Amino acid sequence: MRADGTVRSGAVFRAVIRLSRLAVALVVAVSAGTVAAGWDQSPRKLQAIESLAGRDNYAMYCSNCHGAEARGDGPLAGALTTQPADLTVLARQNGGVFPRAGVAAAIAGPERETVRAHGSAVMPAWGEIFTALDASDQRARQRLDNLVRYLESLQSSSAAVNDQGSQLFRTHCATCHGIDGHGSGPMANQLRRKPPDLTLFASRNGGVFPSERVRRIIDGRDVASHGISEMPVWGDVFRNTKEATDALVKARIDAIVRYLEAIQARSA
Repeated sequence: MRADGTVRSGAVFRAVIRLSRLAVALVVAVSAGTVAAGWDQSPRKLQAIESLAGRDNYAMYCSNCHGAEARGDGPLAGALTTQPADLTVLARQNGGVFPRAGVAAAIAGPERETVRAHGSAVMPAWGEIFTALDASDQRARQRLDNLVRYLESLQSSSAAVNDQGSQLFRTHCATCHGIDGHGSGPMANQLRRKPPDLTLFASRNGGVFPSERVRRIIDGRDVASHGISEMPVWGDVFRNTKEATDALVKARIDAIVRYLEAIQARSA
């Protein structure tokens, strides 16, 4: 929709052309009351939900099929001919690296026939729907990008050697904490205090990995006192790189946190 309230005919036409692929999922979603509840369907104001947050858009457009936790077990999954994908294992299935471009293409629609990581072609082409219904192309692109980033944040922990978190840990943390995270890195004996065993966070916290606390330490918002001085603020290090953006810094820290969660010692 343009700012003047009229619907962009080209975008709507493209969506209609693909109606055969969208019909099943859209009818199912409407029957559950989700899409209908979120859209103002008056003739003069047809638009997507106001919020651009990835979490909100996932809950609105994806959770009925993929489930609240994105594991492919939504309330409508049983009515579909193809089981919705478990979206939390995309990174694990891709050598530990979240396939951002592939997921974005699969959700957007135009390249979906060549992308098999994210469900089947029966899934609605949400990129086209957002473009048709949003107030601007910029909002539609932001909505899609936020949705992809939210899916990245849902990835299950992984210690795969090619995982981004594993690579970042080896580059920035292993010198002190050791490759295995037990605090026995080559620099450990030169420090005033022995680096902590990072595999014991969960066991020392009642079996629950304190992901937010760890995230805040890495980012510098909380202090970890060990070594001659405080641990380097890796959030600042990441922010000072040439290609740094807030989103990239967050993604790197989240990847390290997922890696640390994956290497936690588990009780028998």
